[in-house]
Amino acid sequence: MQDVIAAVDLGSNSFRLQVGRIVNDQIYAFDGLKEPVRLAAGLSADKWLDADAQARGIIALRQFHERLAEFAPAAVRAVATNTLRVAKNAASFLLKGEEALGFPIEVIAGREEARLIYVGVAHTLPDPHRQHLIVDIGGGSTEFIIGKNFEPVLLDSLYMGCVGYSLRYFPGGKIDKRGFREAELAARRELQTIVHDYREAGWEVAVGSSGTAKALAEILEESGLAAGGITRDGLERLRTVFLRAGNVEAVDLPGLRGDRLPVIPGGLAIMYAVFNEFGLERMEFSEGALRLGVLYDLLGRYHHRDLRDATVDAFMARHRVNARHARQVADTACNLLAQLDSAAAEAENVDRRFLCWAALLHEIGISVAHASYHKHSAYILANADMPGFSRMDQERLARIVLAHRGKLERLSGFESMGADWSLIACLRLAVVIHRARDNRGVPEIVLTRTKRGFLVETPPGWLHKLPLTAAAFEEERQQWQSVDRMLTVRARAAASGAPC
Repeated sequence: MQDVIAAVDLGSNSFRLQVGRIVNDQIYAFDGLKEPVRLAAGLSADKWLDADAQARGIIALRQFHERLAEFAPAAVRAVATNTLRVAKNAASFLLKGEEALGFPIEVIAGREEARLIYVGVAHTLPDPHRQHLIVDIGGGSTEFIIGKNFEPVLLDSLYMGCVGYSLRYFPGGKIDKRGFREAELAARRELQTIVHDYREAGWEVAVGSSGTAKALAEILEESGLAAGGITRDGLERLRTVFLRAGNVEAVDLPGLRGDRLPVIPGGLAIMYAVFNEFGLERMEFSEGALRLGVLYDLLGRYHHRDLRDATVDAFMARHRVNARHARQVADTACNLLAQLDSAAAEAENVDRRFLCWAALLHEIGISVAHASYHKHSAYILANADMPGFSRMDQERLARIVLAHRGKLERLSGFESMGADWSLIACLRLAVVIHRARDNRGVPEIVLTRTKRGFLVETPPGWLHKLPLTAAAFEEERQQWQSVDRMLTVRARAAASGAPC
């Protein structure tokens, strides 16, 4: 389906599918599905996702699969947010979820979620060149952004959401002053960790996005409690209405949809706390949200403007990486991978891209300390905020970089790494080849896969001229043997009549 792309948002409250058409680098959403899965409601106190919540999620993803059946893999991006960030059994659900959906699912970090929300909201703002405060209250977390000119200035994600707060402070739908007070105080304690920086940065317009903000804006306007948008006075009036009702089931207001009813008290308490801590009097609502941001981010990848490339360049600059050496290692590693897999000769091949990024970033840990720098590199890649990369992306990069030198035995815990063993082999060999940091370029080495490992064939006489490299290859052979894999190194036979 040319020029049509789709985003799937596995939120803590709802699962959503958004389909958009690309016209002149703009996205026009024309179809969408929403399922009120309430994944966060199935999260226990010790962070285990129960079977009922998982079942609701799988049913929703199977429905989305039917709509996406004809989409190419590159035209769909699925992201999961807070509940699947924190659930201890998220991995098992994601395996079932990917099978049901038919596409990979990425768990994104909180700040990456905030960035994507801003991308979506910014493309719906009447004047994105003004400085905006964006507040997105989700089911399990709330994201805050200050941005201007399509660029975020501040990004934060706080662990508070309408589902969790409704369950904790309004059990069984009961609404009283004590519950509201405790919910608001809990939210204000969370907000105090960021509010100073946000007030210092300042904003011209406050904007709410996603389900809670939309529900509150609709209730306030249709009930006559506020004239357009969300206001402090309107929230106070709505709070009074809820307290008088005593239970969510007794609340009957125009604009309050049945699917939003169980989670609106928690969302109201969080929004009321936001207004108090940030000193807001009014907030506008934007239809832009995470799924639209995912579509625009996917549009960049679709047109080969991948934010991840810019992030890698920024990390290289920040950590003062020797760019010439890193790119030489990357060129050699990618050349070796293309010999193992012809598909990796294509610049957009996923494995090739990850190998290239890993090669470019393998030495960032030297900025911490030279000793065991590969461990520092891996830690940074696994834990830093890396715009455009999902948590799984970062974990994969960290794993490859950790394995680029030293003992391979540390990887014995990874039962099945699939293609990553090939990427690790290519990166390790490239690092060995370019250890001298000279300008030798990509050598004429042939790498093939054998039944139990890899075969490296070097030009005649090449290793004889490079005794340090020959010794390093012998160390590599021993390392691969330690993980029950074979690395064989031999010189190609000299051409007839040519000197050895």
